[in-house]
Parts: sequence; C-alpha cells; structure tokens
Amino acid sequence: MVRPACRYSVKHAQWHAQVNGVQAPQQMRHWLTDTMSLTQKLTERCSAFRVQRLMQGNALILSDEQNLMAMRRRSMVQQREVFLLCDEMPVVYAHTVVPLAATASDWPFFNSLGDRSLGSTLFGDPCVQRGRLQFARLGARHPLVLRASAALRMSLSTPLFARRCLYQRNRGLLLVTELFLPGIKELR
Repeated sequence: MVRPACRYSVKHAQWHAQVNGVQAPQQMRHWLTDTMSLTQKLTERCSAFRVQRLMQGNALILSDEQNLMAMRRRSMVQQREVFLLCDEMPVVYAHTVVPLAATASDWPFFNSLGDRSLGSTLFGDPCVQRGRLQFARLGARHPLVLRASAALRMSLSTPLFARRCLYQRNRGLLLVTELFLPGIKELR
C-alpha cells in the first residue's frame, strides 16, 4: 500500500540522537546542541527577549511524539505553543506537550505560565530531570512547520532544524520541541 506523501512526512519525521544525523551547518550546530537554557542563550544575544504565547489547551498528540511520551495510542495532551522573540523577531517556535494524566504536582506551573518562559522554570527546578536531546530537519508538511507558518502568516522555507527533549518531574513527562526559524541566523 502506498502512503500519501503528506501522511508519510508527518508520521515519520526522522529524529536523531546525534546532530550529525541532520547535517546541520556549523552556525546551527551550536543552537541545536547547547545544553544551557535556550531562553538564557537567546536573552544574552538580544536587547529585548520575550515569549509570545500562541495557544495553550488540549490537543491530539502528534504521531512522532506518541512513542517518546510512552503513549500506546494517539491521545489528547495538554499543549502549549509559543514564539520566542529577540528584539520582536520570532526566532524559535516552541511546542510543549504534557499528558492529560499528569497531575498538578507533576507540573504545577504549566497551566499558569502565560507569556513567561518555560525554560527558565524547567532549569530552575531541582526536581526536573532532563533527557537527551534529539534532532530533526522538518519539512514543509510537518504539523509544527505548518503551525509556525500559519502563526507567522507566511510560508517558511524548509527544511527547518528542530530539537526536542523529554523532561520528567515526579512521575510526569513533558516534551519540549524547539523549531528554529530563519531569524535565528541573525543572532550571533
């Protein structure tokens, strides 16, 4: 059975444990592999950093997130999507998911973040355990690229580099995916 190209690119996004798997140019490697808080790194490279919340609510988990989140089937999750802006230029589209089964004690701050940075909260909490980074090049038909394009009201040239990391606090899991937008190249 032949699968439509759109379905294939969504369901089978290629996530790699090593940055070499995505053949990122040198200028992107330091953004992809740096283990410090992305919020902190961006703040150091611009005059004014801010988070613009695009949406937060329940949604169906993406097919390429399901296994990493240890979900047997595609289910509803709590989802948060934001732009990270440097000097009012969107440089990162961040997508976060938390299973609906997560308790308030697992992620007590998640529902009250508003336009505050998730990164500063995660890196400041000694109870949070950070997993390993994974890397991808996402094509034009990947849902996160489509959402970022819609929020920007423009078509993005692809592929775009992305990274994701699974966090754990108590028994709760939280997955953060960061899609690097073309404006990131303007930052040194």
